[in-house]
Amino acid sequence: MLFVYIGTHLLNHSLGNASLAWLERGLLVQKLIWQGRPGTILLYSALAIHFCLGLWALYERRSLHWTPGEVAQLTLGLCIPPLLANHLVNTRIAFAAFGLNKGYAQLLYSLWIAQPAFGRVQLMLLVVAWAHGCYGIWFWLRSKPWFGKWRSVLASLAVLLPVLALLGYLQGGREVMALAQDPGWRAGALATTVIGTAAQDRWLVDLRNNFLLFAGGALLLVLSARGARSLWERKRGRVCVRYPDGRQVHIPLGFSVLEASRMARIPHASACGGRARCSLCRVRVVGDAKLPAPREAERRVLARLDADSRFVRLACQLRPKADLSVWPLVPTSTNVTFEPGRRWGVMPKERFGAFMFVDMRDSTRLAAEQLPFDSLFFVSRFLAATCAAIVQEGGLPNQFLGDGVLAIFGLDTEPAIACRQALDAVPRIATNIAALNDAIEPQLRQPIRFGIGVHCGRAVMGEIGFREHVTFTALGDPLNVAARLEQLTRDVGCEAIVSDAVFRHAGISAGLLAPLDAHLRGRDEAVRVRVLPDARLMPRSEG
Repeated sequence: MLFVYIGTHLLNHSLGNASLAWLERGLLVQKLIWQGRPGTILLYSALAIHFCLGLWALYERRSLHWTPGEVAQLTLGLCIPPLLANHLVNTRIAFAAFGLNKGYAQLLYSLWIAQPAFGRVQLMLLVVAWAHGCYGIWFWLRSKPWFGKWRSVLASLAVLLPVLALLGYLQGGREVMALAQDPGWRAGALATTVIGTAAQDRWLVDLRNNFLLFAGGALLLVLSARGARSLWERKRGRVCVRYPDGRQVHIPLGFSVLEASRMARIPHASACGGRARCSLCRVRVVGDAKLPAPREAERRVLARLDADSRFVRLACQLRPKADLSVWPLVPTSTNVTFEPGRRWGVMPKERFGAFMFVDMRDSTRLAAEQLPFDSLFFVSRFLAATCAAIVQEGGLPNQFLGDGVLAIFGLDTEPAIACRQALDAVPRIATNIAALNDAIEPQLRQPIRFGIGVHCGRAVMGEIGFREHVTFTALGDPLNVAARLEQLTRDVGCEAIVSDAVFRHAGISAGLLAPLDAHLRGRDEAVRVRVLPDARLMPRSEG
Protein backbone atom coordinates (compact mmCIF):
# COMPACT_ATOMS: atom_id res chain seq x y z
CA MET A 1 0.00 0.00 0.00
CA LEU A 2 2.77 2.44 0.92
CA PHE A 3 4.73 1.56 -2.22
CA VAL A 4 1.67 2.34 -4.36
CA TYR A 5 1.22 5.60 -2.47
CA ILE A 6 4.82 6.62 -3.11
CA GLY A 7 4.56 5.51 -6.74
CA THR A 8 1.47 7.64 -7.39
CA HIS A 9 3.24 10.61 -5.78
CA LEU A 10 6.23 10.19 -8.07
CA LEU A 11 3.94 9.92 -11.08
CA ASN A 12 2.30 13.16 -9.98
CA HIS A 13 5.69 14.86 -9.58
CA SER A 14 6.56 13.73 -13.11
CA LEU A 15 3.72 15.88 -14.45
CA GLY A 16 5.81 18.90 -13.48
CA ASN A 17 7.78 18.27 -16.67
CA ALA A 18 4.68 19.49 -18.50
CA SER A 19 3.64 22.44 -16.32
CA LEU A 20 2.54 23.54 -12.86
CA ALA A 21 -1.06 23.33 -14.04
CA TRP A 22 -0.63 19.62 -14.80
CA LEU A 23 0.86 19.14 -11.34
CA GLU A 24 -2.25 20.64 -9.79
CA ARG A 25 -4.54 18.50 -11.97
CA GLY A 26 -2.69 15.38 -10.93
CA LEU A 27 -2.93 16.45 -7.28
CA LEU A 28 -6.73 16.51 -7.58
CA VAL A 29 -6.66 12.84 -8.54
CA GLN A 30 -4.27 12.12 -5.68
CA LYS A 31 -6.56 13.79 -3.18
CA LEU A 32 -9.57 11.96 -4.57
CA ILE A 33 -7.82 8.64 -3.98
CA TRP A 34 -5.97 9.22 -0.70
CA GLN A 35 -7.96 11.92 1.15
CA GLY A 36 -11.29 10.13 1.01
CA ARG A 37 -12.31 8.01 3.99
CA PRO A 38 -11.33 4.61 2.47
CA GLY A 39 -8.00 5.91 1.19
CA THR A 40 -7.20 7.65 4.47
CA ILE A 41 -7.97 4.53 6.53
CA LEU A 42 -5.90 2.29 4.26
CA LEU A 43 -2.97 4.72 4.08
CA TYR A 44 -2.65 5.48 7.78
CA SER A 45 -3.24 1.87 8.75
CA ALA A 46 -0.50 0.76 6.36
CA LEU A 47 1.84 3.44 7.67
CA ALA A 48 1.29 2.48 11.31
CA ILE A 49 1.57 -1.27 10.59
CA HIS A 50 4.73 -0.82 8.53
CA PHE A 51 6.34 1.29 11.25
CA CYS A 52 5.51 -1.29 13.93
CA LEU A 53 6.65 -4.21 11.75
CA GLY A 54 9.95 -2.45 11.12
CA LEU A 55 10.53 -2.04 14.85
CA TRP A 56 9.48 -5.64 15.46
CA ALA A 57 11.87 -6.91 12.77
CA LEU A 58 14.70 -4.98 14.43
CA TYR A 59 13.80 -6.44 17.80
CA GLU A 60 13.21 -10.01 16.61
CA ARG A 61 16.52 -10.36 14.76
CA ARG A 62 18.81 -11.91 17.36
CA SER A 63 22.06 -11.27 15.52
CA LEU A 64 23.10 -7.97 13.94
CA HIS A 65 25.22 -9.66 11.26
CA TRP A 66 23.33 -8.20 8.31
CA THR A 67 24.00 -8.58 4.60
CA PRO A 68 24.71 -5.34 2.67
CA GLY A 69 21.21 -5.37 1.19
CA GLU A 70 19.61 -5.79 4.60
CA VAL A 71 21.74 -2.98 6.03
CA ALA A 72 20.69 -0.69 3.19
CA GLN A 73 17.02 -1.52 3.62
CA LEU A 74 17.16 -1.02 7.40
CA THR A 75 19.14 2.23 7.20
CA LEU A 76 16.88 3.72 4.56
CA GLY A 77 13.81 2.71 6.55
CA LEU A 78 15.10 4.32 9.75
CA CYS A 79 15.79 7.55 7.83
CA ILE A 80 12.21 7.90 6.60
CA PRO A 81 10.45 9.05 9.83
CA PRO A 82 12.67 12.13 10.45
CA LEU A 83 12.63 13.02 6.74
CA LEU A 84 8.86 12.55 6.51
CA ALA A 85 7.84 14.42 9.66
CA ASN A 86 7.88 17.98 8.27
CA HIS A 87 6.12 17.06 5.02
CA LEU A 88 3.47 15.04 6.82
CA VAL A 89 2.44 17.73 9.31
CA ASN A 90 2.43 20.52 6.69
CA THR A 91 0.22 18.65 4.24
CA ARG A 92 -2.07 15.91 5.57
CA ILE A 93 -2.25 17.01 9.19
CA ALA A 94 -2.57 20.69 8.27
CA PHE A 95 -5.53 19.75 6.09
CA ALA A 96 -7.12 17.47 8.71
CA ALA A 97 -6.63 19.91 11.62
CA PHE A 98 -7.20 23.31 9.99
CA GLY A 99 -8.64 22.62 6.54
CA LEU A 100 -5.54 24.10 4.85
CA ASN A 101 -5.86 22.74 1.33
CA LYS A 102 -2.34 23.42 0.02
CA GLY A 103 -1.42 22.73 -3.57
CA TYR A 104 1.83 22.30 -5.43
CA ALA A 105 2.21 26.08 -5.78
CA GLN A 106 2.31 26.59 -2.00
CA LEU A 107 4.53 23.55 -1.33
CA LEU A 108 7.03 24.41 -4.08
CA TYR A 109 7.17 28.03 -2.89
CA SER A 110 7.94 26.84 0.64
CA LEU A 111 10.57 24.31 -0.48
CA TRP A 112 12.27 26.48 -3.10
CA ILE A 113 12.01 30.00 -1.64
CA ALA A 114 10.79 30.19 1.95
CA GLN A 115 12.58 27.13 3.43
CA PRO A 116 15.11 25.75 0.92
CA ALA A 117 16.69 23.55 3.62
CA PHE A 118 13.44 21.59 3.83
CA GLY A 119 13.49 21.43 0.04
CA ARG A 120 16.69 19.40 0.23
CA VAL A 121 15.10 17.24 2.93
CA GLN A 122 12.16 16.62 0.60
CA LEU A 123 14.49 15.51 -2.20
CA MET A 124 16.19 13.09 0.18
CA LEU A 125 12.82 11.77 1.31
CA LEU A 126 11.78 11.12 -2.28
CA VAL A 127 14.90 9.09 -3.05
CA VAL A 128 15.16 7.33 0.32
CA ALA A 129 11.51 6.25 0.51
CA TRP A 130 11.52 4.95 -3.07
CA ALA A 131 14.80 3.07 -2.60
CA HIS A 132 13.55 1.53 0.67
CA GLY A 133 10.38 0.39 -1.06
CA CYS A 134 12.33 -1.06 -4.00
CA TYR A 135 14.53 -3.04 -1.60
CA GLY A 136 11.45 -4.45 0.08
CA ILE A 137 9.83 -5.39 -3.23
CA TRP A 138 13.10 -6.95 -4.41
CA PHE A 139 13.47 -9.07 -1.25
CA TRP A 140 9.88 -10.21 -1.72
CA LEU A 141 9.84 -10.96 -5.47
CA ARG A 142 13.32 -12.29 -6.15
CA SER A 143 12.35 -15.78 -5.01
CA LYS A 144 9.48 -15.89 -7.51
CA PRO A 145 10.16 -18.05 -10.61
CA TRP A 146 8.89 -15.38 -13.02
CA PHE A 147 10.92 -12.52 -11.52
CA GLY A 148 13.99 -13.09 -13.69
CA LYS A 149 12.03 -12.49 -16.88
CA TRP A 150 10.70 -9.15 -15.64
CA ARG A 151 13.66 -8.01 -13.56
CA SER A 152 15.17 -5.75 -16.24
CA VAL A 153 11.81 -4.11 -16.97
CA LEU A 154 11.10 -3.54 -13.28
CA ALA A 155 14.60 -2.21 -12.67
CA SER A 156 14.20 0.24 -15.56
CA LEU A 157 10.91 1.49 -14.12
CA ALA A 158 12.44 1.73 -10.64
CA VAL A 159 15.16 4.04 -12.00
CA LEU A 160 13.08 5.97 -14.54
CA LEU A 161 10.19 6.97 -12.27
CA PRO A 162 12.19 8.84 -9.58
CA VAL A 163 14.33 10.51 -12.26
CA LEU A 164 11.20 11.84 -13.98
CA ALA A 165 9.81 12.89 -10.60
CA LEU A 166 12.99 14.81 -9.71
CA LEU A 167 12.97 16.53 -13.09
CA GLY A 168 9.29 17.42 -12.60
CA TYR A 169 10.08 18.79 -9.15
CA LEU A 170 12.87 20.89 -10.69
CA GLN A 171 10.67 22.24 -13.49
CA GLY A 172 7.81 22.98 -11.11
CA GLY A 173 10.16 24.83 -8.75
CA ARG A 174 11.51 26.96 -11.59
CA GLU A 175 7.99 27.88 -12.67
CA VAL A 176 6.98 28.83 -9.11
CA MET A 177 10.12 30.96 -8.72
CA ALA A 178 9.16 32.84 -11.88
CA LEU A 179 5.56 33.29 -10.70
CA ALA A 180 6.72 34.50 -7.28
CA GLN A 181 8.10 37.63 -8.92
CA ASP A 182 4.48 38.79 -9.32
CA PRO A 183 3.15 40.37 -6.05
CA GLY A 184 -0.41 39.60 -7.09
CA TRP A 185 0.33 35.94 -7.50
CA ARG A 186 2.04 35.81 -4.10
CA ALA A 187 -0.89 37.53 -2.41
CA GLY A 188 -3.35 34.97 -3.75
CA ALA A 189 -1.21 31.86 -3.43
CA LEU A 190 0.18 32.63 0.02
CA ALA A 191 -2.98 33.85 1.77
CA THR A 192 -3.33 32.72 5.40
CA THR A 193 -6.52 30.85 4.46
CA VAL A 194 -4.35 28.63 2.26
CA ILE A 195 -1.03 28.31 4.08
CA GLY A 196 -2.25 28.96 7.64
CA THR A 197 -1.60 31.50 10.37
CA ALA A 198 1.52 31.87 12.51
CA ALA A 199 -0.25 30.19 15.45
CA GLN A 200 -1.25 27.25 13.29
CA ASP A 201 2.29 26.99 12.00
CA ARG A 202 3.68 26.88 15.57
CA TRP A 203 1.23 24.13 16.46
CA LEU A 204 2.31 22.10 13.44
CA VAL A 205 6.01 22.60 14.30
CA ASP A 206 5.39 21.38 17.86
CA LEU A 207 3.55 18.34 16.50
CA ARG A 208 6.44 17.60 14.13
CA ASN A 209 8.95 17.77 16.98
CA ASN A 210 6.76 15.51 19.11
CA PHE A 211 6.58 13.03 16.25
CA LEU A 212 10.37 13.02 15.95
CA LEU A 213 10.67 12.43 19.71
CA PHE A 214 8.17 9.59 19.48
CA ALA A 215 10.00 7.92 16.56
CA GLY A 216 13.38 8.29 18.27
CA GLY A 217 11.97 7.06 21.57
CA ALA A 218 10.44 4.01 19.89
CA LEU A 219 13.81 3.17 18.33
CA LEU A 220 15.62 3.56 21.65
CA LEU A 221 12.96 1.44 23.35
CA VAL A 222 13.51 -1.36 20.83
CA LEU A 223 17.30 -1.21 21.25
CA SER A 224 16.89 -1.24 25.03
CA ALA A 225 14.55 -4.22 24.79
CA ARG A 226 17.15 -6.02 22.68
CA GLY A 227 19.79 -5.40 25.32
CA ALA A 228 17.52 -6.58 28.14
CA ARG A 229 16.57 -9.70 26.19
CA SER A 230 20.22 -10.44 25.46
CA LEU A 231 21.08 -10.33 29.16
CA TRP A 232 18.09 -12.50 30.04
CA GLU A 233 18.92 -15.09 27.36
CA ARG A 234 22.52 -15.33 28.49
CA LYS A 235 21.33 -16.06 32.02
CA ARG A 236 18.96 -18.76 30.74
CA GLY A 237 21.80 -20.69 29.15
CA ARG A 238 23.43 -21.46 25.84
CA VAL A 239 23.27 -24.26 23.30
CA CYS A 240 25.95 -25.65 21.00
CA VAL A 241 25.56 -25.94 17.23
CA ARG A 242 28.07 -28.32 15.61
CA TYR A 243 29.01 -28.20 11.92
CA PRO A 244 30.39 -30.90 9.58
CA ASP A 245 33.94 -29.49 9.67
CA GLY A 246 34.06 -29.87 13.46
CA ARG A 247 33.43 -26.22 14.34
CA GLN A 248 31.17 -25.54 17.29
CA VAL A 249 29.23 -22.35 17.94
CA HIS A 250 27.72 -21.58 21.35
CA ILE A 251 24.65 -19.34 21.11
CA PRO A 252 22.11 -18.08 23.64
CA LEU A 253 18.74 -19.77 23.73
CA GLY A 254 16.45 -18.13 21.20
CA PHE A 255 19.05 -17.69 18.45
CA SER A 256 18.53 -19.46 15.13
CA VAL A 257 21.03 -21.79 13.46
CA LEU A 258 21.51 -19.22 10.66
CA GLU A 259 22.34 -16.55 13.22
CA ALA A 260 24.85 -18.96 14.78
CA SER A 261 26.54 -19.32 11.39
CA ARG A 262 26.67 -15.56 10.91
CA MET A 263 28.00 -14.93 14.41
CA ALA A 264 30.86 -17.37 13.80
CA ARG A 265 31.33 -16.13 10.20
CA ILE A 266 30.63 -19.61 8.87
CA PRO A 267 29.46 -19.36 5.22
CA HIS A 268 25.80 -20.36 5.03
CA ALA A 269 23.57 -19.98 1.96
CA SER A 270 20.64 -17.61 2.45
CA ALA A 271 18.88 -15.17 0.17
CA CYS A 272 15.63 -14.00 1.78
CA GLY A 273 17.07 -12.41 4.93
CA GLY A 274 15.71 -15.05 7.29
CA ARG A 275 12.07 -14.70 6.20
CA ALA A 276 11.47 -18.39 5.36
CA ARG A 277 11.04 -17.69 1.65
CA CYS A 278 14.05 -19.00 -0.26
CA SER A 279 14.76 -22.39 1.46
CA LEU A 280 18.49 -22.00 0.68
CA CYS A 281 19.51 -22.12 4.35
CA ARG A 282 17.99 -25.54 4.95
CA VAL A 283 20.01 -28.01 7.01
CA ARG A 284 19.86 -31.69 7.86
CA VAL A 285 19.83 -32.28 11.60
CA VAL A 286 22.20 -35.12 12.42
CA GLY A 287 21.31 -37.44 15.27
CA ASP A 288 18.17 -37.61 17.38
CA ALA A 289 18.09 -34.06 18.76
CA LYS A 290 14.68 -32.95 19.99
CA LEU A 291 13.57 -30.06 17.77
CA PRO A 292 10.86 -27.44 18.34
CA ALA A 293 7.91 -27.78 15.99
CA PRO A 294 8.17 -25.66 12.83
CA ARG A 295 5.98 -22.58 12.52
CA GLU A 296 3.51 -22.10 9.70
CA ALA A 297 5.88 -20.22 7.36
CA GLU A 298 8.58 -22.88 7.71
CA ARG A 299 6.03 -25.68 7.42
CA ARG A 300 4.83 -24.34 4.06
CA VAL A 301 8.38 -24.22 2.65
CA LEU A 302 9.22 -27.72 3.91
CA ALA A 303 6.00 -29.04 2.39
CA ARG A 304 6.99 -27.51 -0.95
CA LEU A 305 10.31 -29.30 -0.71
CA ASP A 306 8.60 -32.53 0.40
CA ALA A 307 11.05 -32.57 3.33
CA ASP A 308 10.59 -34.40 6.63
CA SER A 309 10.67 -31.78 9.40
CA ARG A 310 12.16 -34.33 11.79
CA PHE A 311 15.42 -34.21 9.85
CA VAL A 312 15.38 -31.20 7.49
CA ARG A 313 14.75 -27.66 8.78
CA LEU A 314 15.26 -24.07 7.72
CA ALA A 315 18.28 -22.68 9.56
CA CYS A 316 16.69 -19.22 9.76
CA GLN A 317 13.66 -20.59 11.61
CA LEU A 318 15.18 -23.38 13.71
CA ARG A 319 15.88 -22.06 17.22
CA PRO A 320 17.31 -25.04 19.09
CA LYS A 321 16.63 -25.63 22.74
CA ALA A 322 19.40 -28.21 23.11
CA ASP A 323 22.76 -29.01 21.53
CA LEU A 324 22.55 -30.33 17.99
CA SER A 325 24.60 -31.08 14.88
CA VAL A 326 23.61 -29.72 11.48
CA TRP A 327 24.71 -30.29 7.91
CA PRO A 328 23.93 -27.39 5.47
CA LEU A 329 22.31 -28.85 2.33
CA VAL A 330 22.89 -26.01 -0.15
CA PRO A 331 26.37 -24.89 -1.32
CA THR A 332 27.35 -21.49 0.02
CA SER A 333 28.16 -20.36 -3.55
CA THR A 334 24.40 -20.30 -4.13
CA ASN A 335 24.34 -16.98 -2.22
CA VAL A 336 26.22 -15.33 -5.10
CA THR A 337 24.52 -17.09 -7.98
CA PHE A 338 20.99 -17.00 -6.58
CA GLU A 339 19.03 -15.14 -9.26
CA PRO A 340 15.64 -16.82 -9.59
CA GLY A 341 14.42 -16.78 -13.15
CA ARG A 342 17.91 -16.40 -14.60
CA ARG A 343 17.58 -20.10 -15.35
CA TRP A 344 14.67 -22.36 -14.56
CA GLY A 345 14.97 -24.21 -11.31
CA VAL A 346 17.77 -22.43 -9.48
CA MET A 347 15.64 -23.45 -6.52
CA PRO A 348 16.00 -27.28 -6.52
CA LYS A 349 12.68 -28.79 -7.46
CA GLU A 350 11.35 -32.13 -8.63
CA ARG A 351 9.26 -32.11 -11.79
CA PHE A 352 8.56 -33.98 -14.99
CA GLY A 353 10.85 -33.66 -17.99
CA ALA A 354 11.88 -35.41 -21.20
CA PHE A 355 15.61 -36.12 -21.39
CA MET A 356 17.74 -36.76 -24.46
CA PHE A 357 21.34 -37.90 -24.78
CA VAL A 358 23.02 -37.42 -28.15
CA ASP A 359 26.52 -38.77 -28.76
CA MET A 360 28.89 -38.68 -31.72
CA ARG A 361 30.09 -42.10 -32.85
CA ASP A 362 33.72 -43.02 -33.52
CA SER A 363 35.15 -39.76 -32.21
CA THR A 364 38.28 -41.68 -31.17
CA ARG A 365 38.84 -42.74 -34.79
CA LEU A 366 38.23 -39.19 -35.94
CA ALA A 367 40.81 -37.86 -33.48
CA ALA A 368 43.37 -40.37 -34.76
CA GLU A 369 42.79 -39.47 -38.41
CA GLN A 370 42.69 -35.68 -38.04
CA LEU A 371 44.89 -33.00 -36.58
CA PRO A 372 43.80 -32.01 -33.05
CA PHE A 373 42.35 -28.65 -34.12
CA ASP A 374 40.52 -30.32 -37.00
CA SER A 375 39.03 -32.86 -34.62
CA LEU A 376 37.85 -30.04 -32.35
CA PHE A 377 36.33 -28.28 -35.36
CA PHE A 378 34.30 -31.34 -36.43
CA VAL A 379 33.09 -32.03 -32.89
CA SER A 380 32.08 -28.38 -32.49
CA ARG A 381 30.16 -28.48 -35.79
CA PHE A 382 28.41 -31.68 -34.68
CA LEU A 383 27.38 -30.15 -31.32
CA ALA A 384 26.25 -26.95 -33.04
CA ALA A 385 24.03 -28.88 -35.47
CA THR A 386 22.60 -30.98 -32.62
CA CYS A 387 21.96 -28.06 -30.27
CA ALA A 388 20.35 -25.96 -33.01
CA ALA A 389 17.76 -28.70 -33.52
CA ILE A 390 17.18 -29.07 -29.77
CA VAL A 391 16.69 -25.33 -29.23
CA GLN A 392 14.42 -25.02 -32.28
CA GLU A 393 12.09 -27.63 -30.79
CA GLY A 394 12.03 -25.94 -27.38
CA GLY A 395 14.67 -27.92 -25.50
CA LEU A 396 17.64 -26.83 -23.42
CA PRO A 397 21.15 -28.15 -24.24
CA ASN A 398 22.23 -28.64 -20.67
CA GLN A 399 25.52 -30.52 -20.41
CA PHE A 400 28.32 -31.15 -22.89
CA LEU A 401 30.11 -34.42 -22.23
CA GLY A 402 33.01 -34.43 -24.66
CA ASP A 403 31.36 -35.11 -28.02
CA GLY A 404 27.92 -35.65 -26.50
CA VAL A 405 25.15 -33.44 -25.13
CA LEU A 406 22.34 -33.80 -22.61
CA ALA A 407 19.12 -31.95 -23.51
CA ILE A 408 16.15 -31.24 -21.23
CA PHE A 409 12.62 -30.66 -22.51
CA GLY A 410 9.78 -29.44 -20.31
CA LEU A 411 11.27 -26.70 -18.17
CA ASP A 412 8.37 -24.38 -18.97
CA THR A 413 5.81 -26.77 -20.52
CA GLU A 414 3.43 -29.55 -19.62
CA PRO A 415 4.61 -33.21 -19.80
CA ALA A 416 2.74 -33.94 -23.04
CA ILE A 417 4.28 -30.95 -24.80
CA ALA A 418 7.75 -31.77 -23.44
CA CYS A 419 7.60 -35.29 -24.86
CA ARG A 420 6.33 -34.05 -28.23
CA GLN A 421 9.18 -31.57 -28.39
CA ALA A 422 11.70 -34.32 -27.66
CA LEU A 423 10.21 -36.59 -30.34
CA ASP A 424 10.21 -33.78 -32.90
CA ALA A 425 13.83 -32.97 -32.08
CA VAL A 426 15.02 -36.47 -33.05
CA PRO A 427 14.39 -36.21 -36.85
CA ARG A 428 15.49 -32.58 -36.84
CA ILE A 429 18.85 -33.59 -35.34
CA ALA A 430 19.21 -36.30 -38.00
CA THR A 431 18.41 -33.79 -40.76
CA ASN A 432 20.94 -31.26 -39.42
CA ILE A 433 23.69 -33.86 -39.18
CA ALA A 434 22.92 -35.11 -42.69
CA ALA A 435 23.35 -31.53 -43.94
CA LEU A 436 26.61 -31.29 -41.98
CA ASN A 437 27.88 -34.51 -43.59
CA ASP A 438 27.13 -33.10 -47.02
CA ALA A 439 29.08 -29.95 -46.20
CA ILE A 440 32.21 -31.68 -44.82
CA GLU A 441 32.16 -34.82 -46.99
CA PRO A 442 35.42 -33.95 -48.84
CA GLN A 443 37.27 -33.70 -45.51
CA LEU A 444 36.14 -36.99 -43.93
CA ARG A 445 36.57 -40.57 -45.08
CA GLN A 446 33.13 -41.51 -43.83
CA PRO A 447 30.14 -39.49 -42.56
CA ILE A 448 29.60 -38.57 -38.93
CA ARG A 449 27.34 -41.06 -37.17
CA PHE A 450 25.44 -40.57 -33.95
CA GLY A 451 23.22 -42.18 -31.33
CA ILE A 452 20.20 -40.74 -29.51
CA GLY A 453 18.48 -41.99 -26.35
CA VAL A 454 15.23 -40.45 -25.09
CA HIS A 455 13.31 -41.13 -21.88
CA CYS A 456 11.01 -39.14 -19.59
CA GLY A 457 10.01 -38.98 -15.95
CA ARG A 458 10.36 -36.97 -12.78
CA ALA A 459 13.81 -35.67 -11.83
CA VAL A 460 15.27 -33.11 -9.46
CA MET A 461 16.32 -29.94 -11.28
CA GLY A 462 18.52 -27.26 -9.75
CA GLU A 463 22.06 -25.97 -9.46
CA ILE A 464 25.06 -28.10 -8.60
CA GLY A 465 28.77 -27.39 -8.41
CA PHE A 466 31.45 -25.80 -6.29
CA ARG A 467 31.88 -22.10 -5.50
CA GLU A 468 31.76 -20.11 -8.74
CA HIS A 469 31.70 -23.32 -10.80
CA VAL A 470 27.97 -23.86 -10.50
CA THR A 471 25.68 -25.07 -13.27
CA PHE A 472 22.01 -25.90 -13.66
CA THR A 473 21.25 -29.56 -14.30
CA ALA A 474 18.90 -32.45 -13.56
CA LEU A 475 19.47 -35.60 -11.53
CA GLY A 476 17.38 -38.75 -11.40
CA ASP A 477 16.60 -42.15 -12.86
CA PRO A 478 15.09 -40.86 -16.15
CA LEU A 479 18.45 -39.35 -17.09
CA ASN A 480 20.24 -42.61 -16.35
CA VAL A 481 17.77 -44.50 -18.54
CA ALA A 482 18.20 -42.01 -21.41
CA ALA A 483 21.99 -42.38 -21.18
CA ARG A 484 21.73 -46.19 -21.22
CA LEU A 485 19.42 -46.06 -24.25
CA GLU A 486 21.94 -43.92 -26.12
CA GLN A 487 24.65 -46.48 -25.31
CA LEU A 488 22.32 -49.26 -26.47
CA THR A 489 22.10 -47.73 -29.95
CA ARG A 490 25.70 -48.92 -30.52
CA ASP A 491 24.82 -52.53 -29.75
CA VAL A 492 21.57 -52.52 -31.71
CA GLY A 493 23.11 -50.65 -34.63
CA CYS A 494 20.50 -47.89 -34.90
CA GLU A 495 20.44 -44.08 -34.68
CA ALA A 496 17.84 -43.60 -31.94
CA ILE A 497 16.04 -45.50 -29.20
CA VAL A 498 13.02 -43.92 -27.53
CA SER A 499 11.15 -45.36 -24.55
CA ASP A 500 7.46 -46.14 -24.89
CA ALA A 501 6.83 -43.79 -21.95
CA VAL A 502 7.75 -40.82 -24.16
CA PHE A 503 5.24 -41.82 -26.85
CA ARG A 504 2.58 -42.50 -24.23
CA HIS A 505 2.96 -39.09 -22.52
CA ALA A 506 3.11 -37.34 -25.89
CA GLY A 507 -0.11 -39.01 -27.03
CA ILE A 508 1.58 -40.18 -30.26
CA SER A 509 1.45 -43.66 -31.71
CA ALA A 510 4.80 -45.37 -32.25
CA GLY A 511 3.43 -46.67 -35.55
CA LEU A 512 5.52 -49.38 -37.18
CA LEU A 513 8.62 -48.74 -35.10
CA ALA A 514 10.13 -51.99 -33.84
CA PRO A 515 9.50 -52.62 -30.11
CA LEU A 516 12.20 -53.92 -27.82
CA ASP A 517 12.39 -54.86 -24.15
CA ALA A 518 15.67 -53.27 -23.12
CA HIS A 519 17.49 -54.72 -20.11
CA LEU A 520 19.61 -51.88 -18.86
CA ARG A 521 22.48 -51.99 -16.42
CA GLY A 522 21.38 -51.10 -12.90
CA ARG A 523 17.69 -51.87 -13.46
CA ASP A 524 15.85 -55.06 -12.58
CA GLU A 525 12.91 -54.48 -14.89
CA ALA A 526 13.12 -54.20 -18.66
CA VAL A 527 12.24 -50.88 -20.30
CA ARG A 528 9.89 -51.05 -23.29
CA VAL A 529 11.45 -48.99 -26.09
CA ARG A 530 11.16 -48.29 -29.84
CA VAL A 531 14.11 -48.62 -32.17
CA LEU A 532 14.76 -46.23 -35.07
CA PRO A 533 17.40 -47.42 -37.53
CA ASP A 534 16.98 -44.01 -39.23
CA ALA A 535 16.16 -41.16 -36.85
CA ARG A 536 14.42 -39.26 -39.65
CA LEU A 537 11.63 -41.88 -39.62
CA MET A 538 10.36 -40.68 -36.24
CA PRO A 539 6.56 -40.13 -36.24
CA ARG A 540 6.00 -36.37 -36.02
CA SER A 541 3.54 -34.71 -33.69
CA GLU A 542 0.82 -32.50 -35.14
CA GLY A 543 1.42 -28.91 -33.98
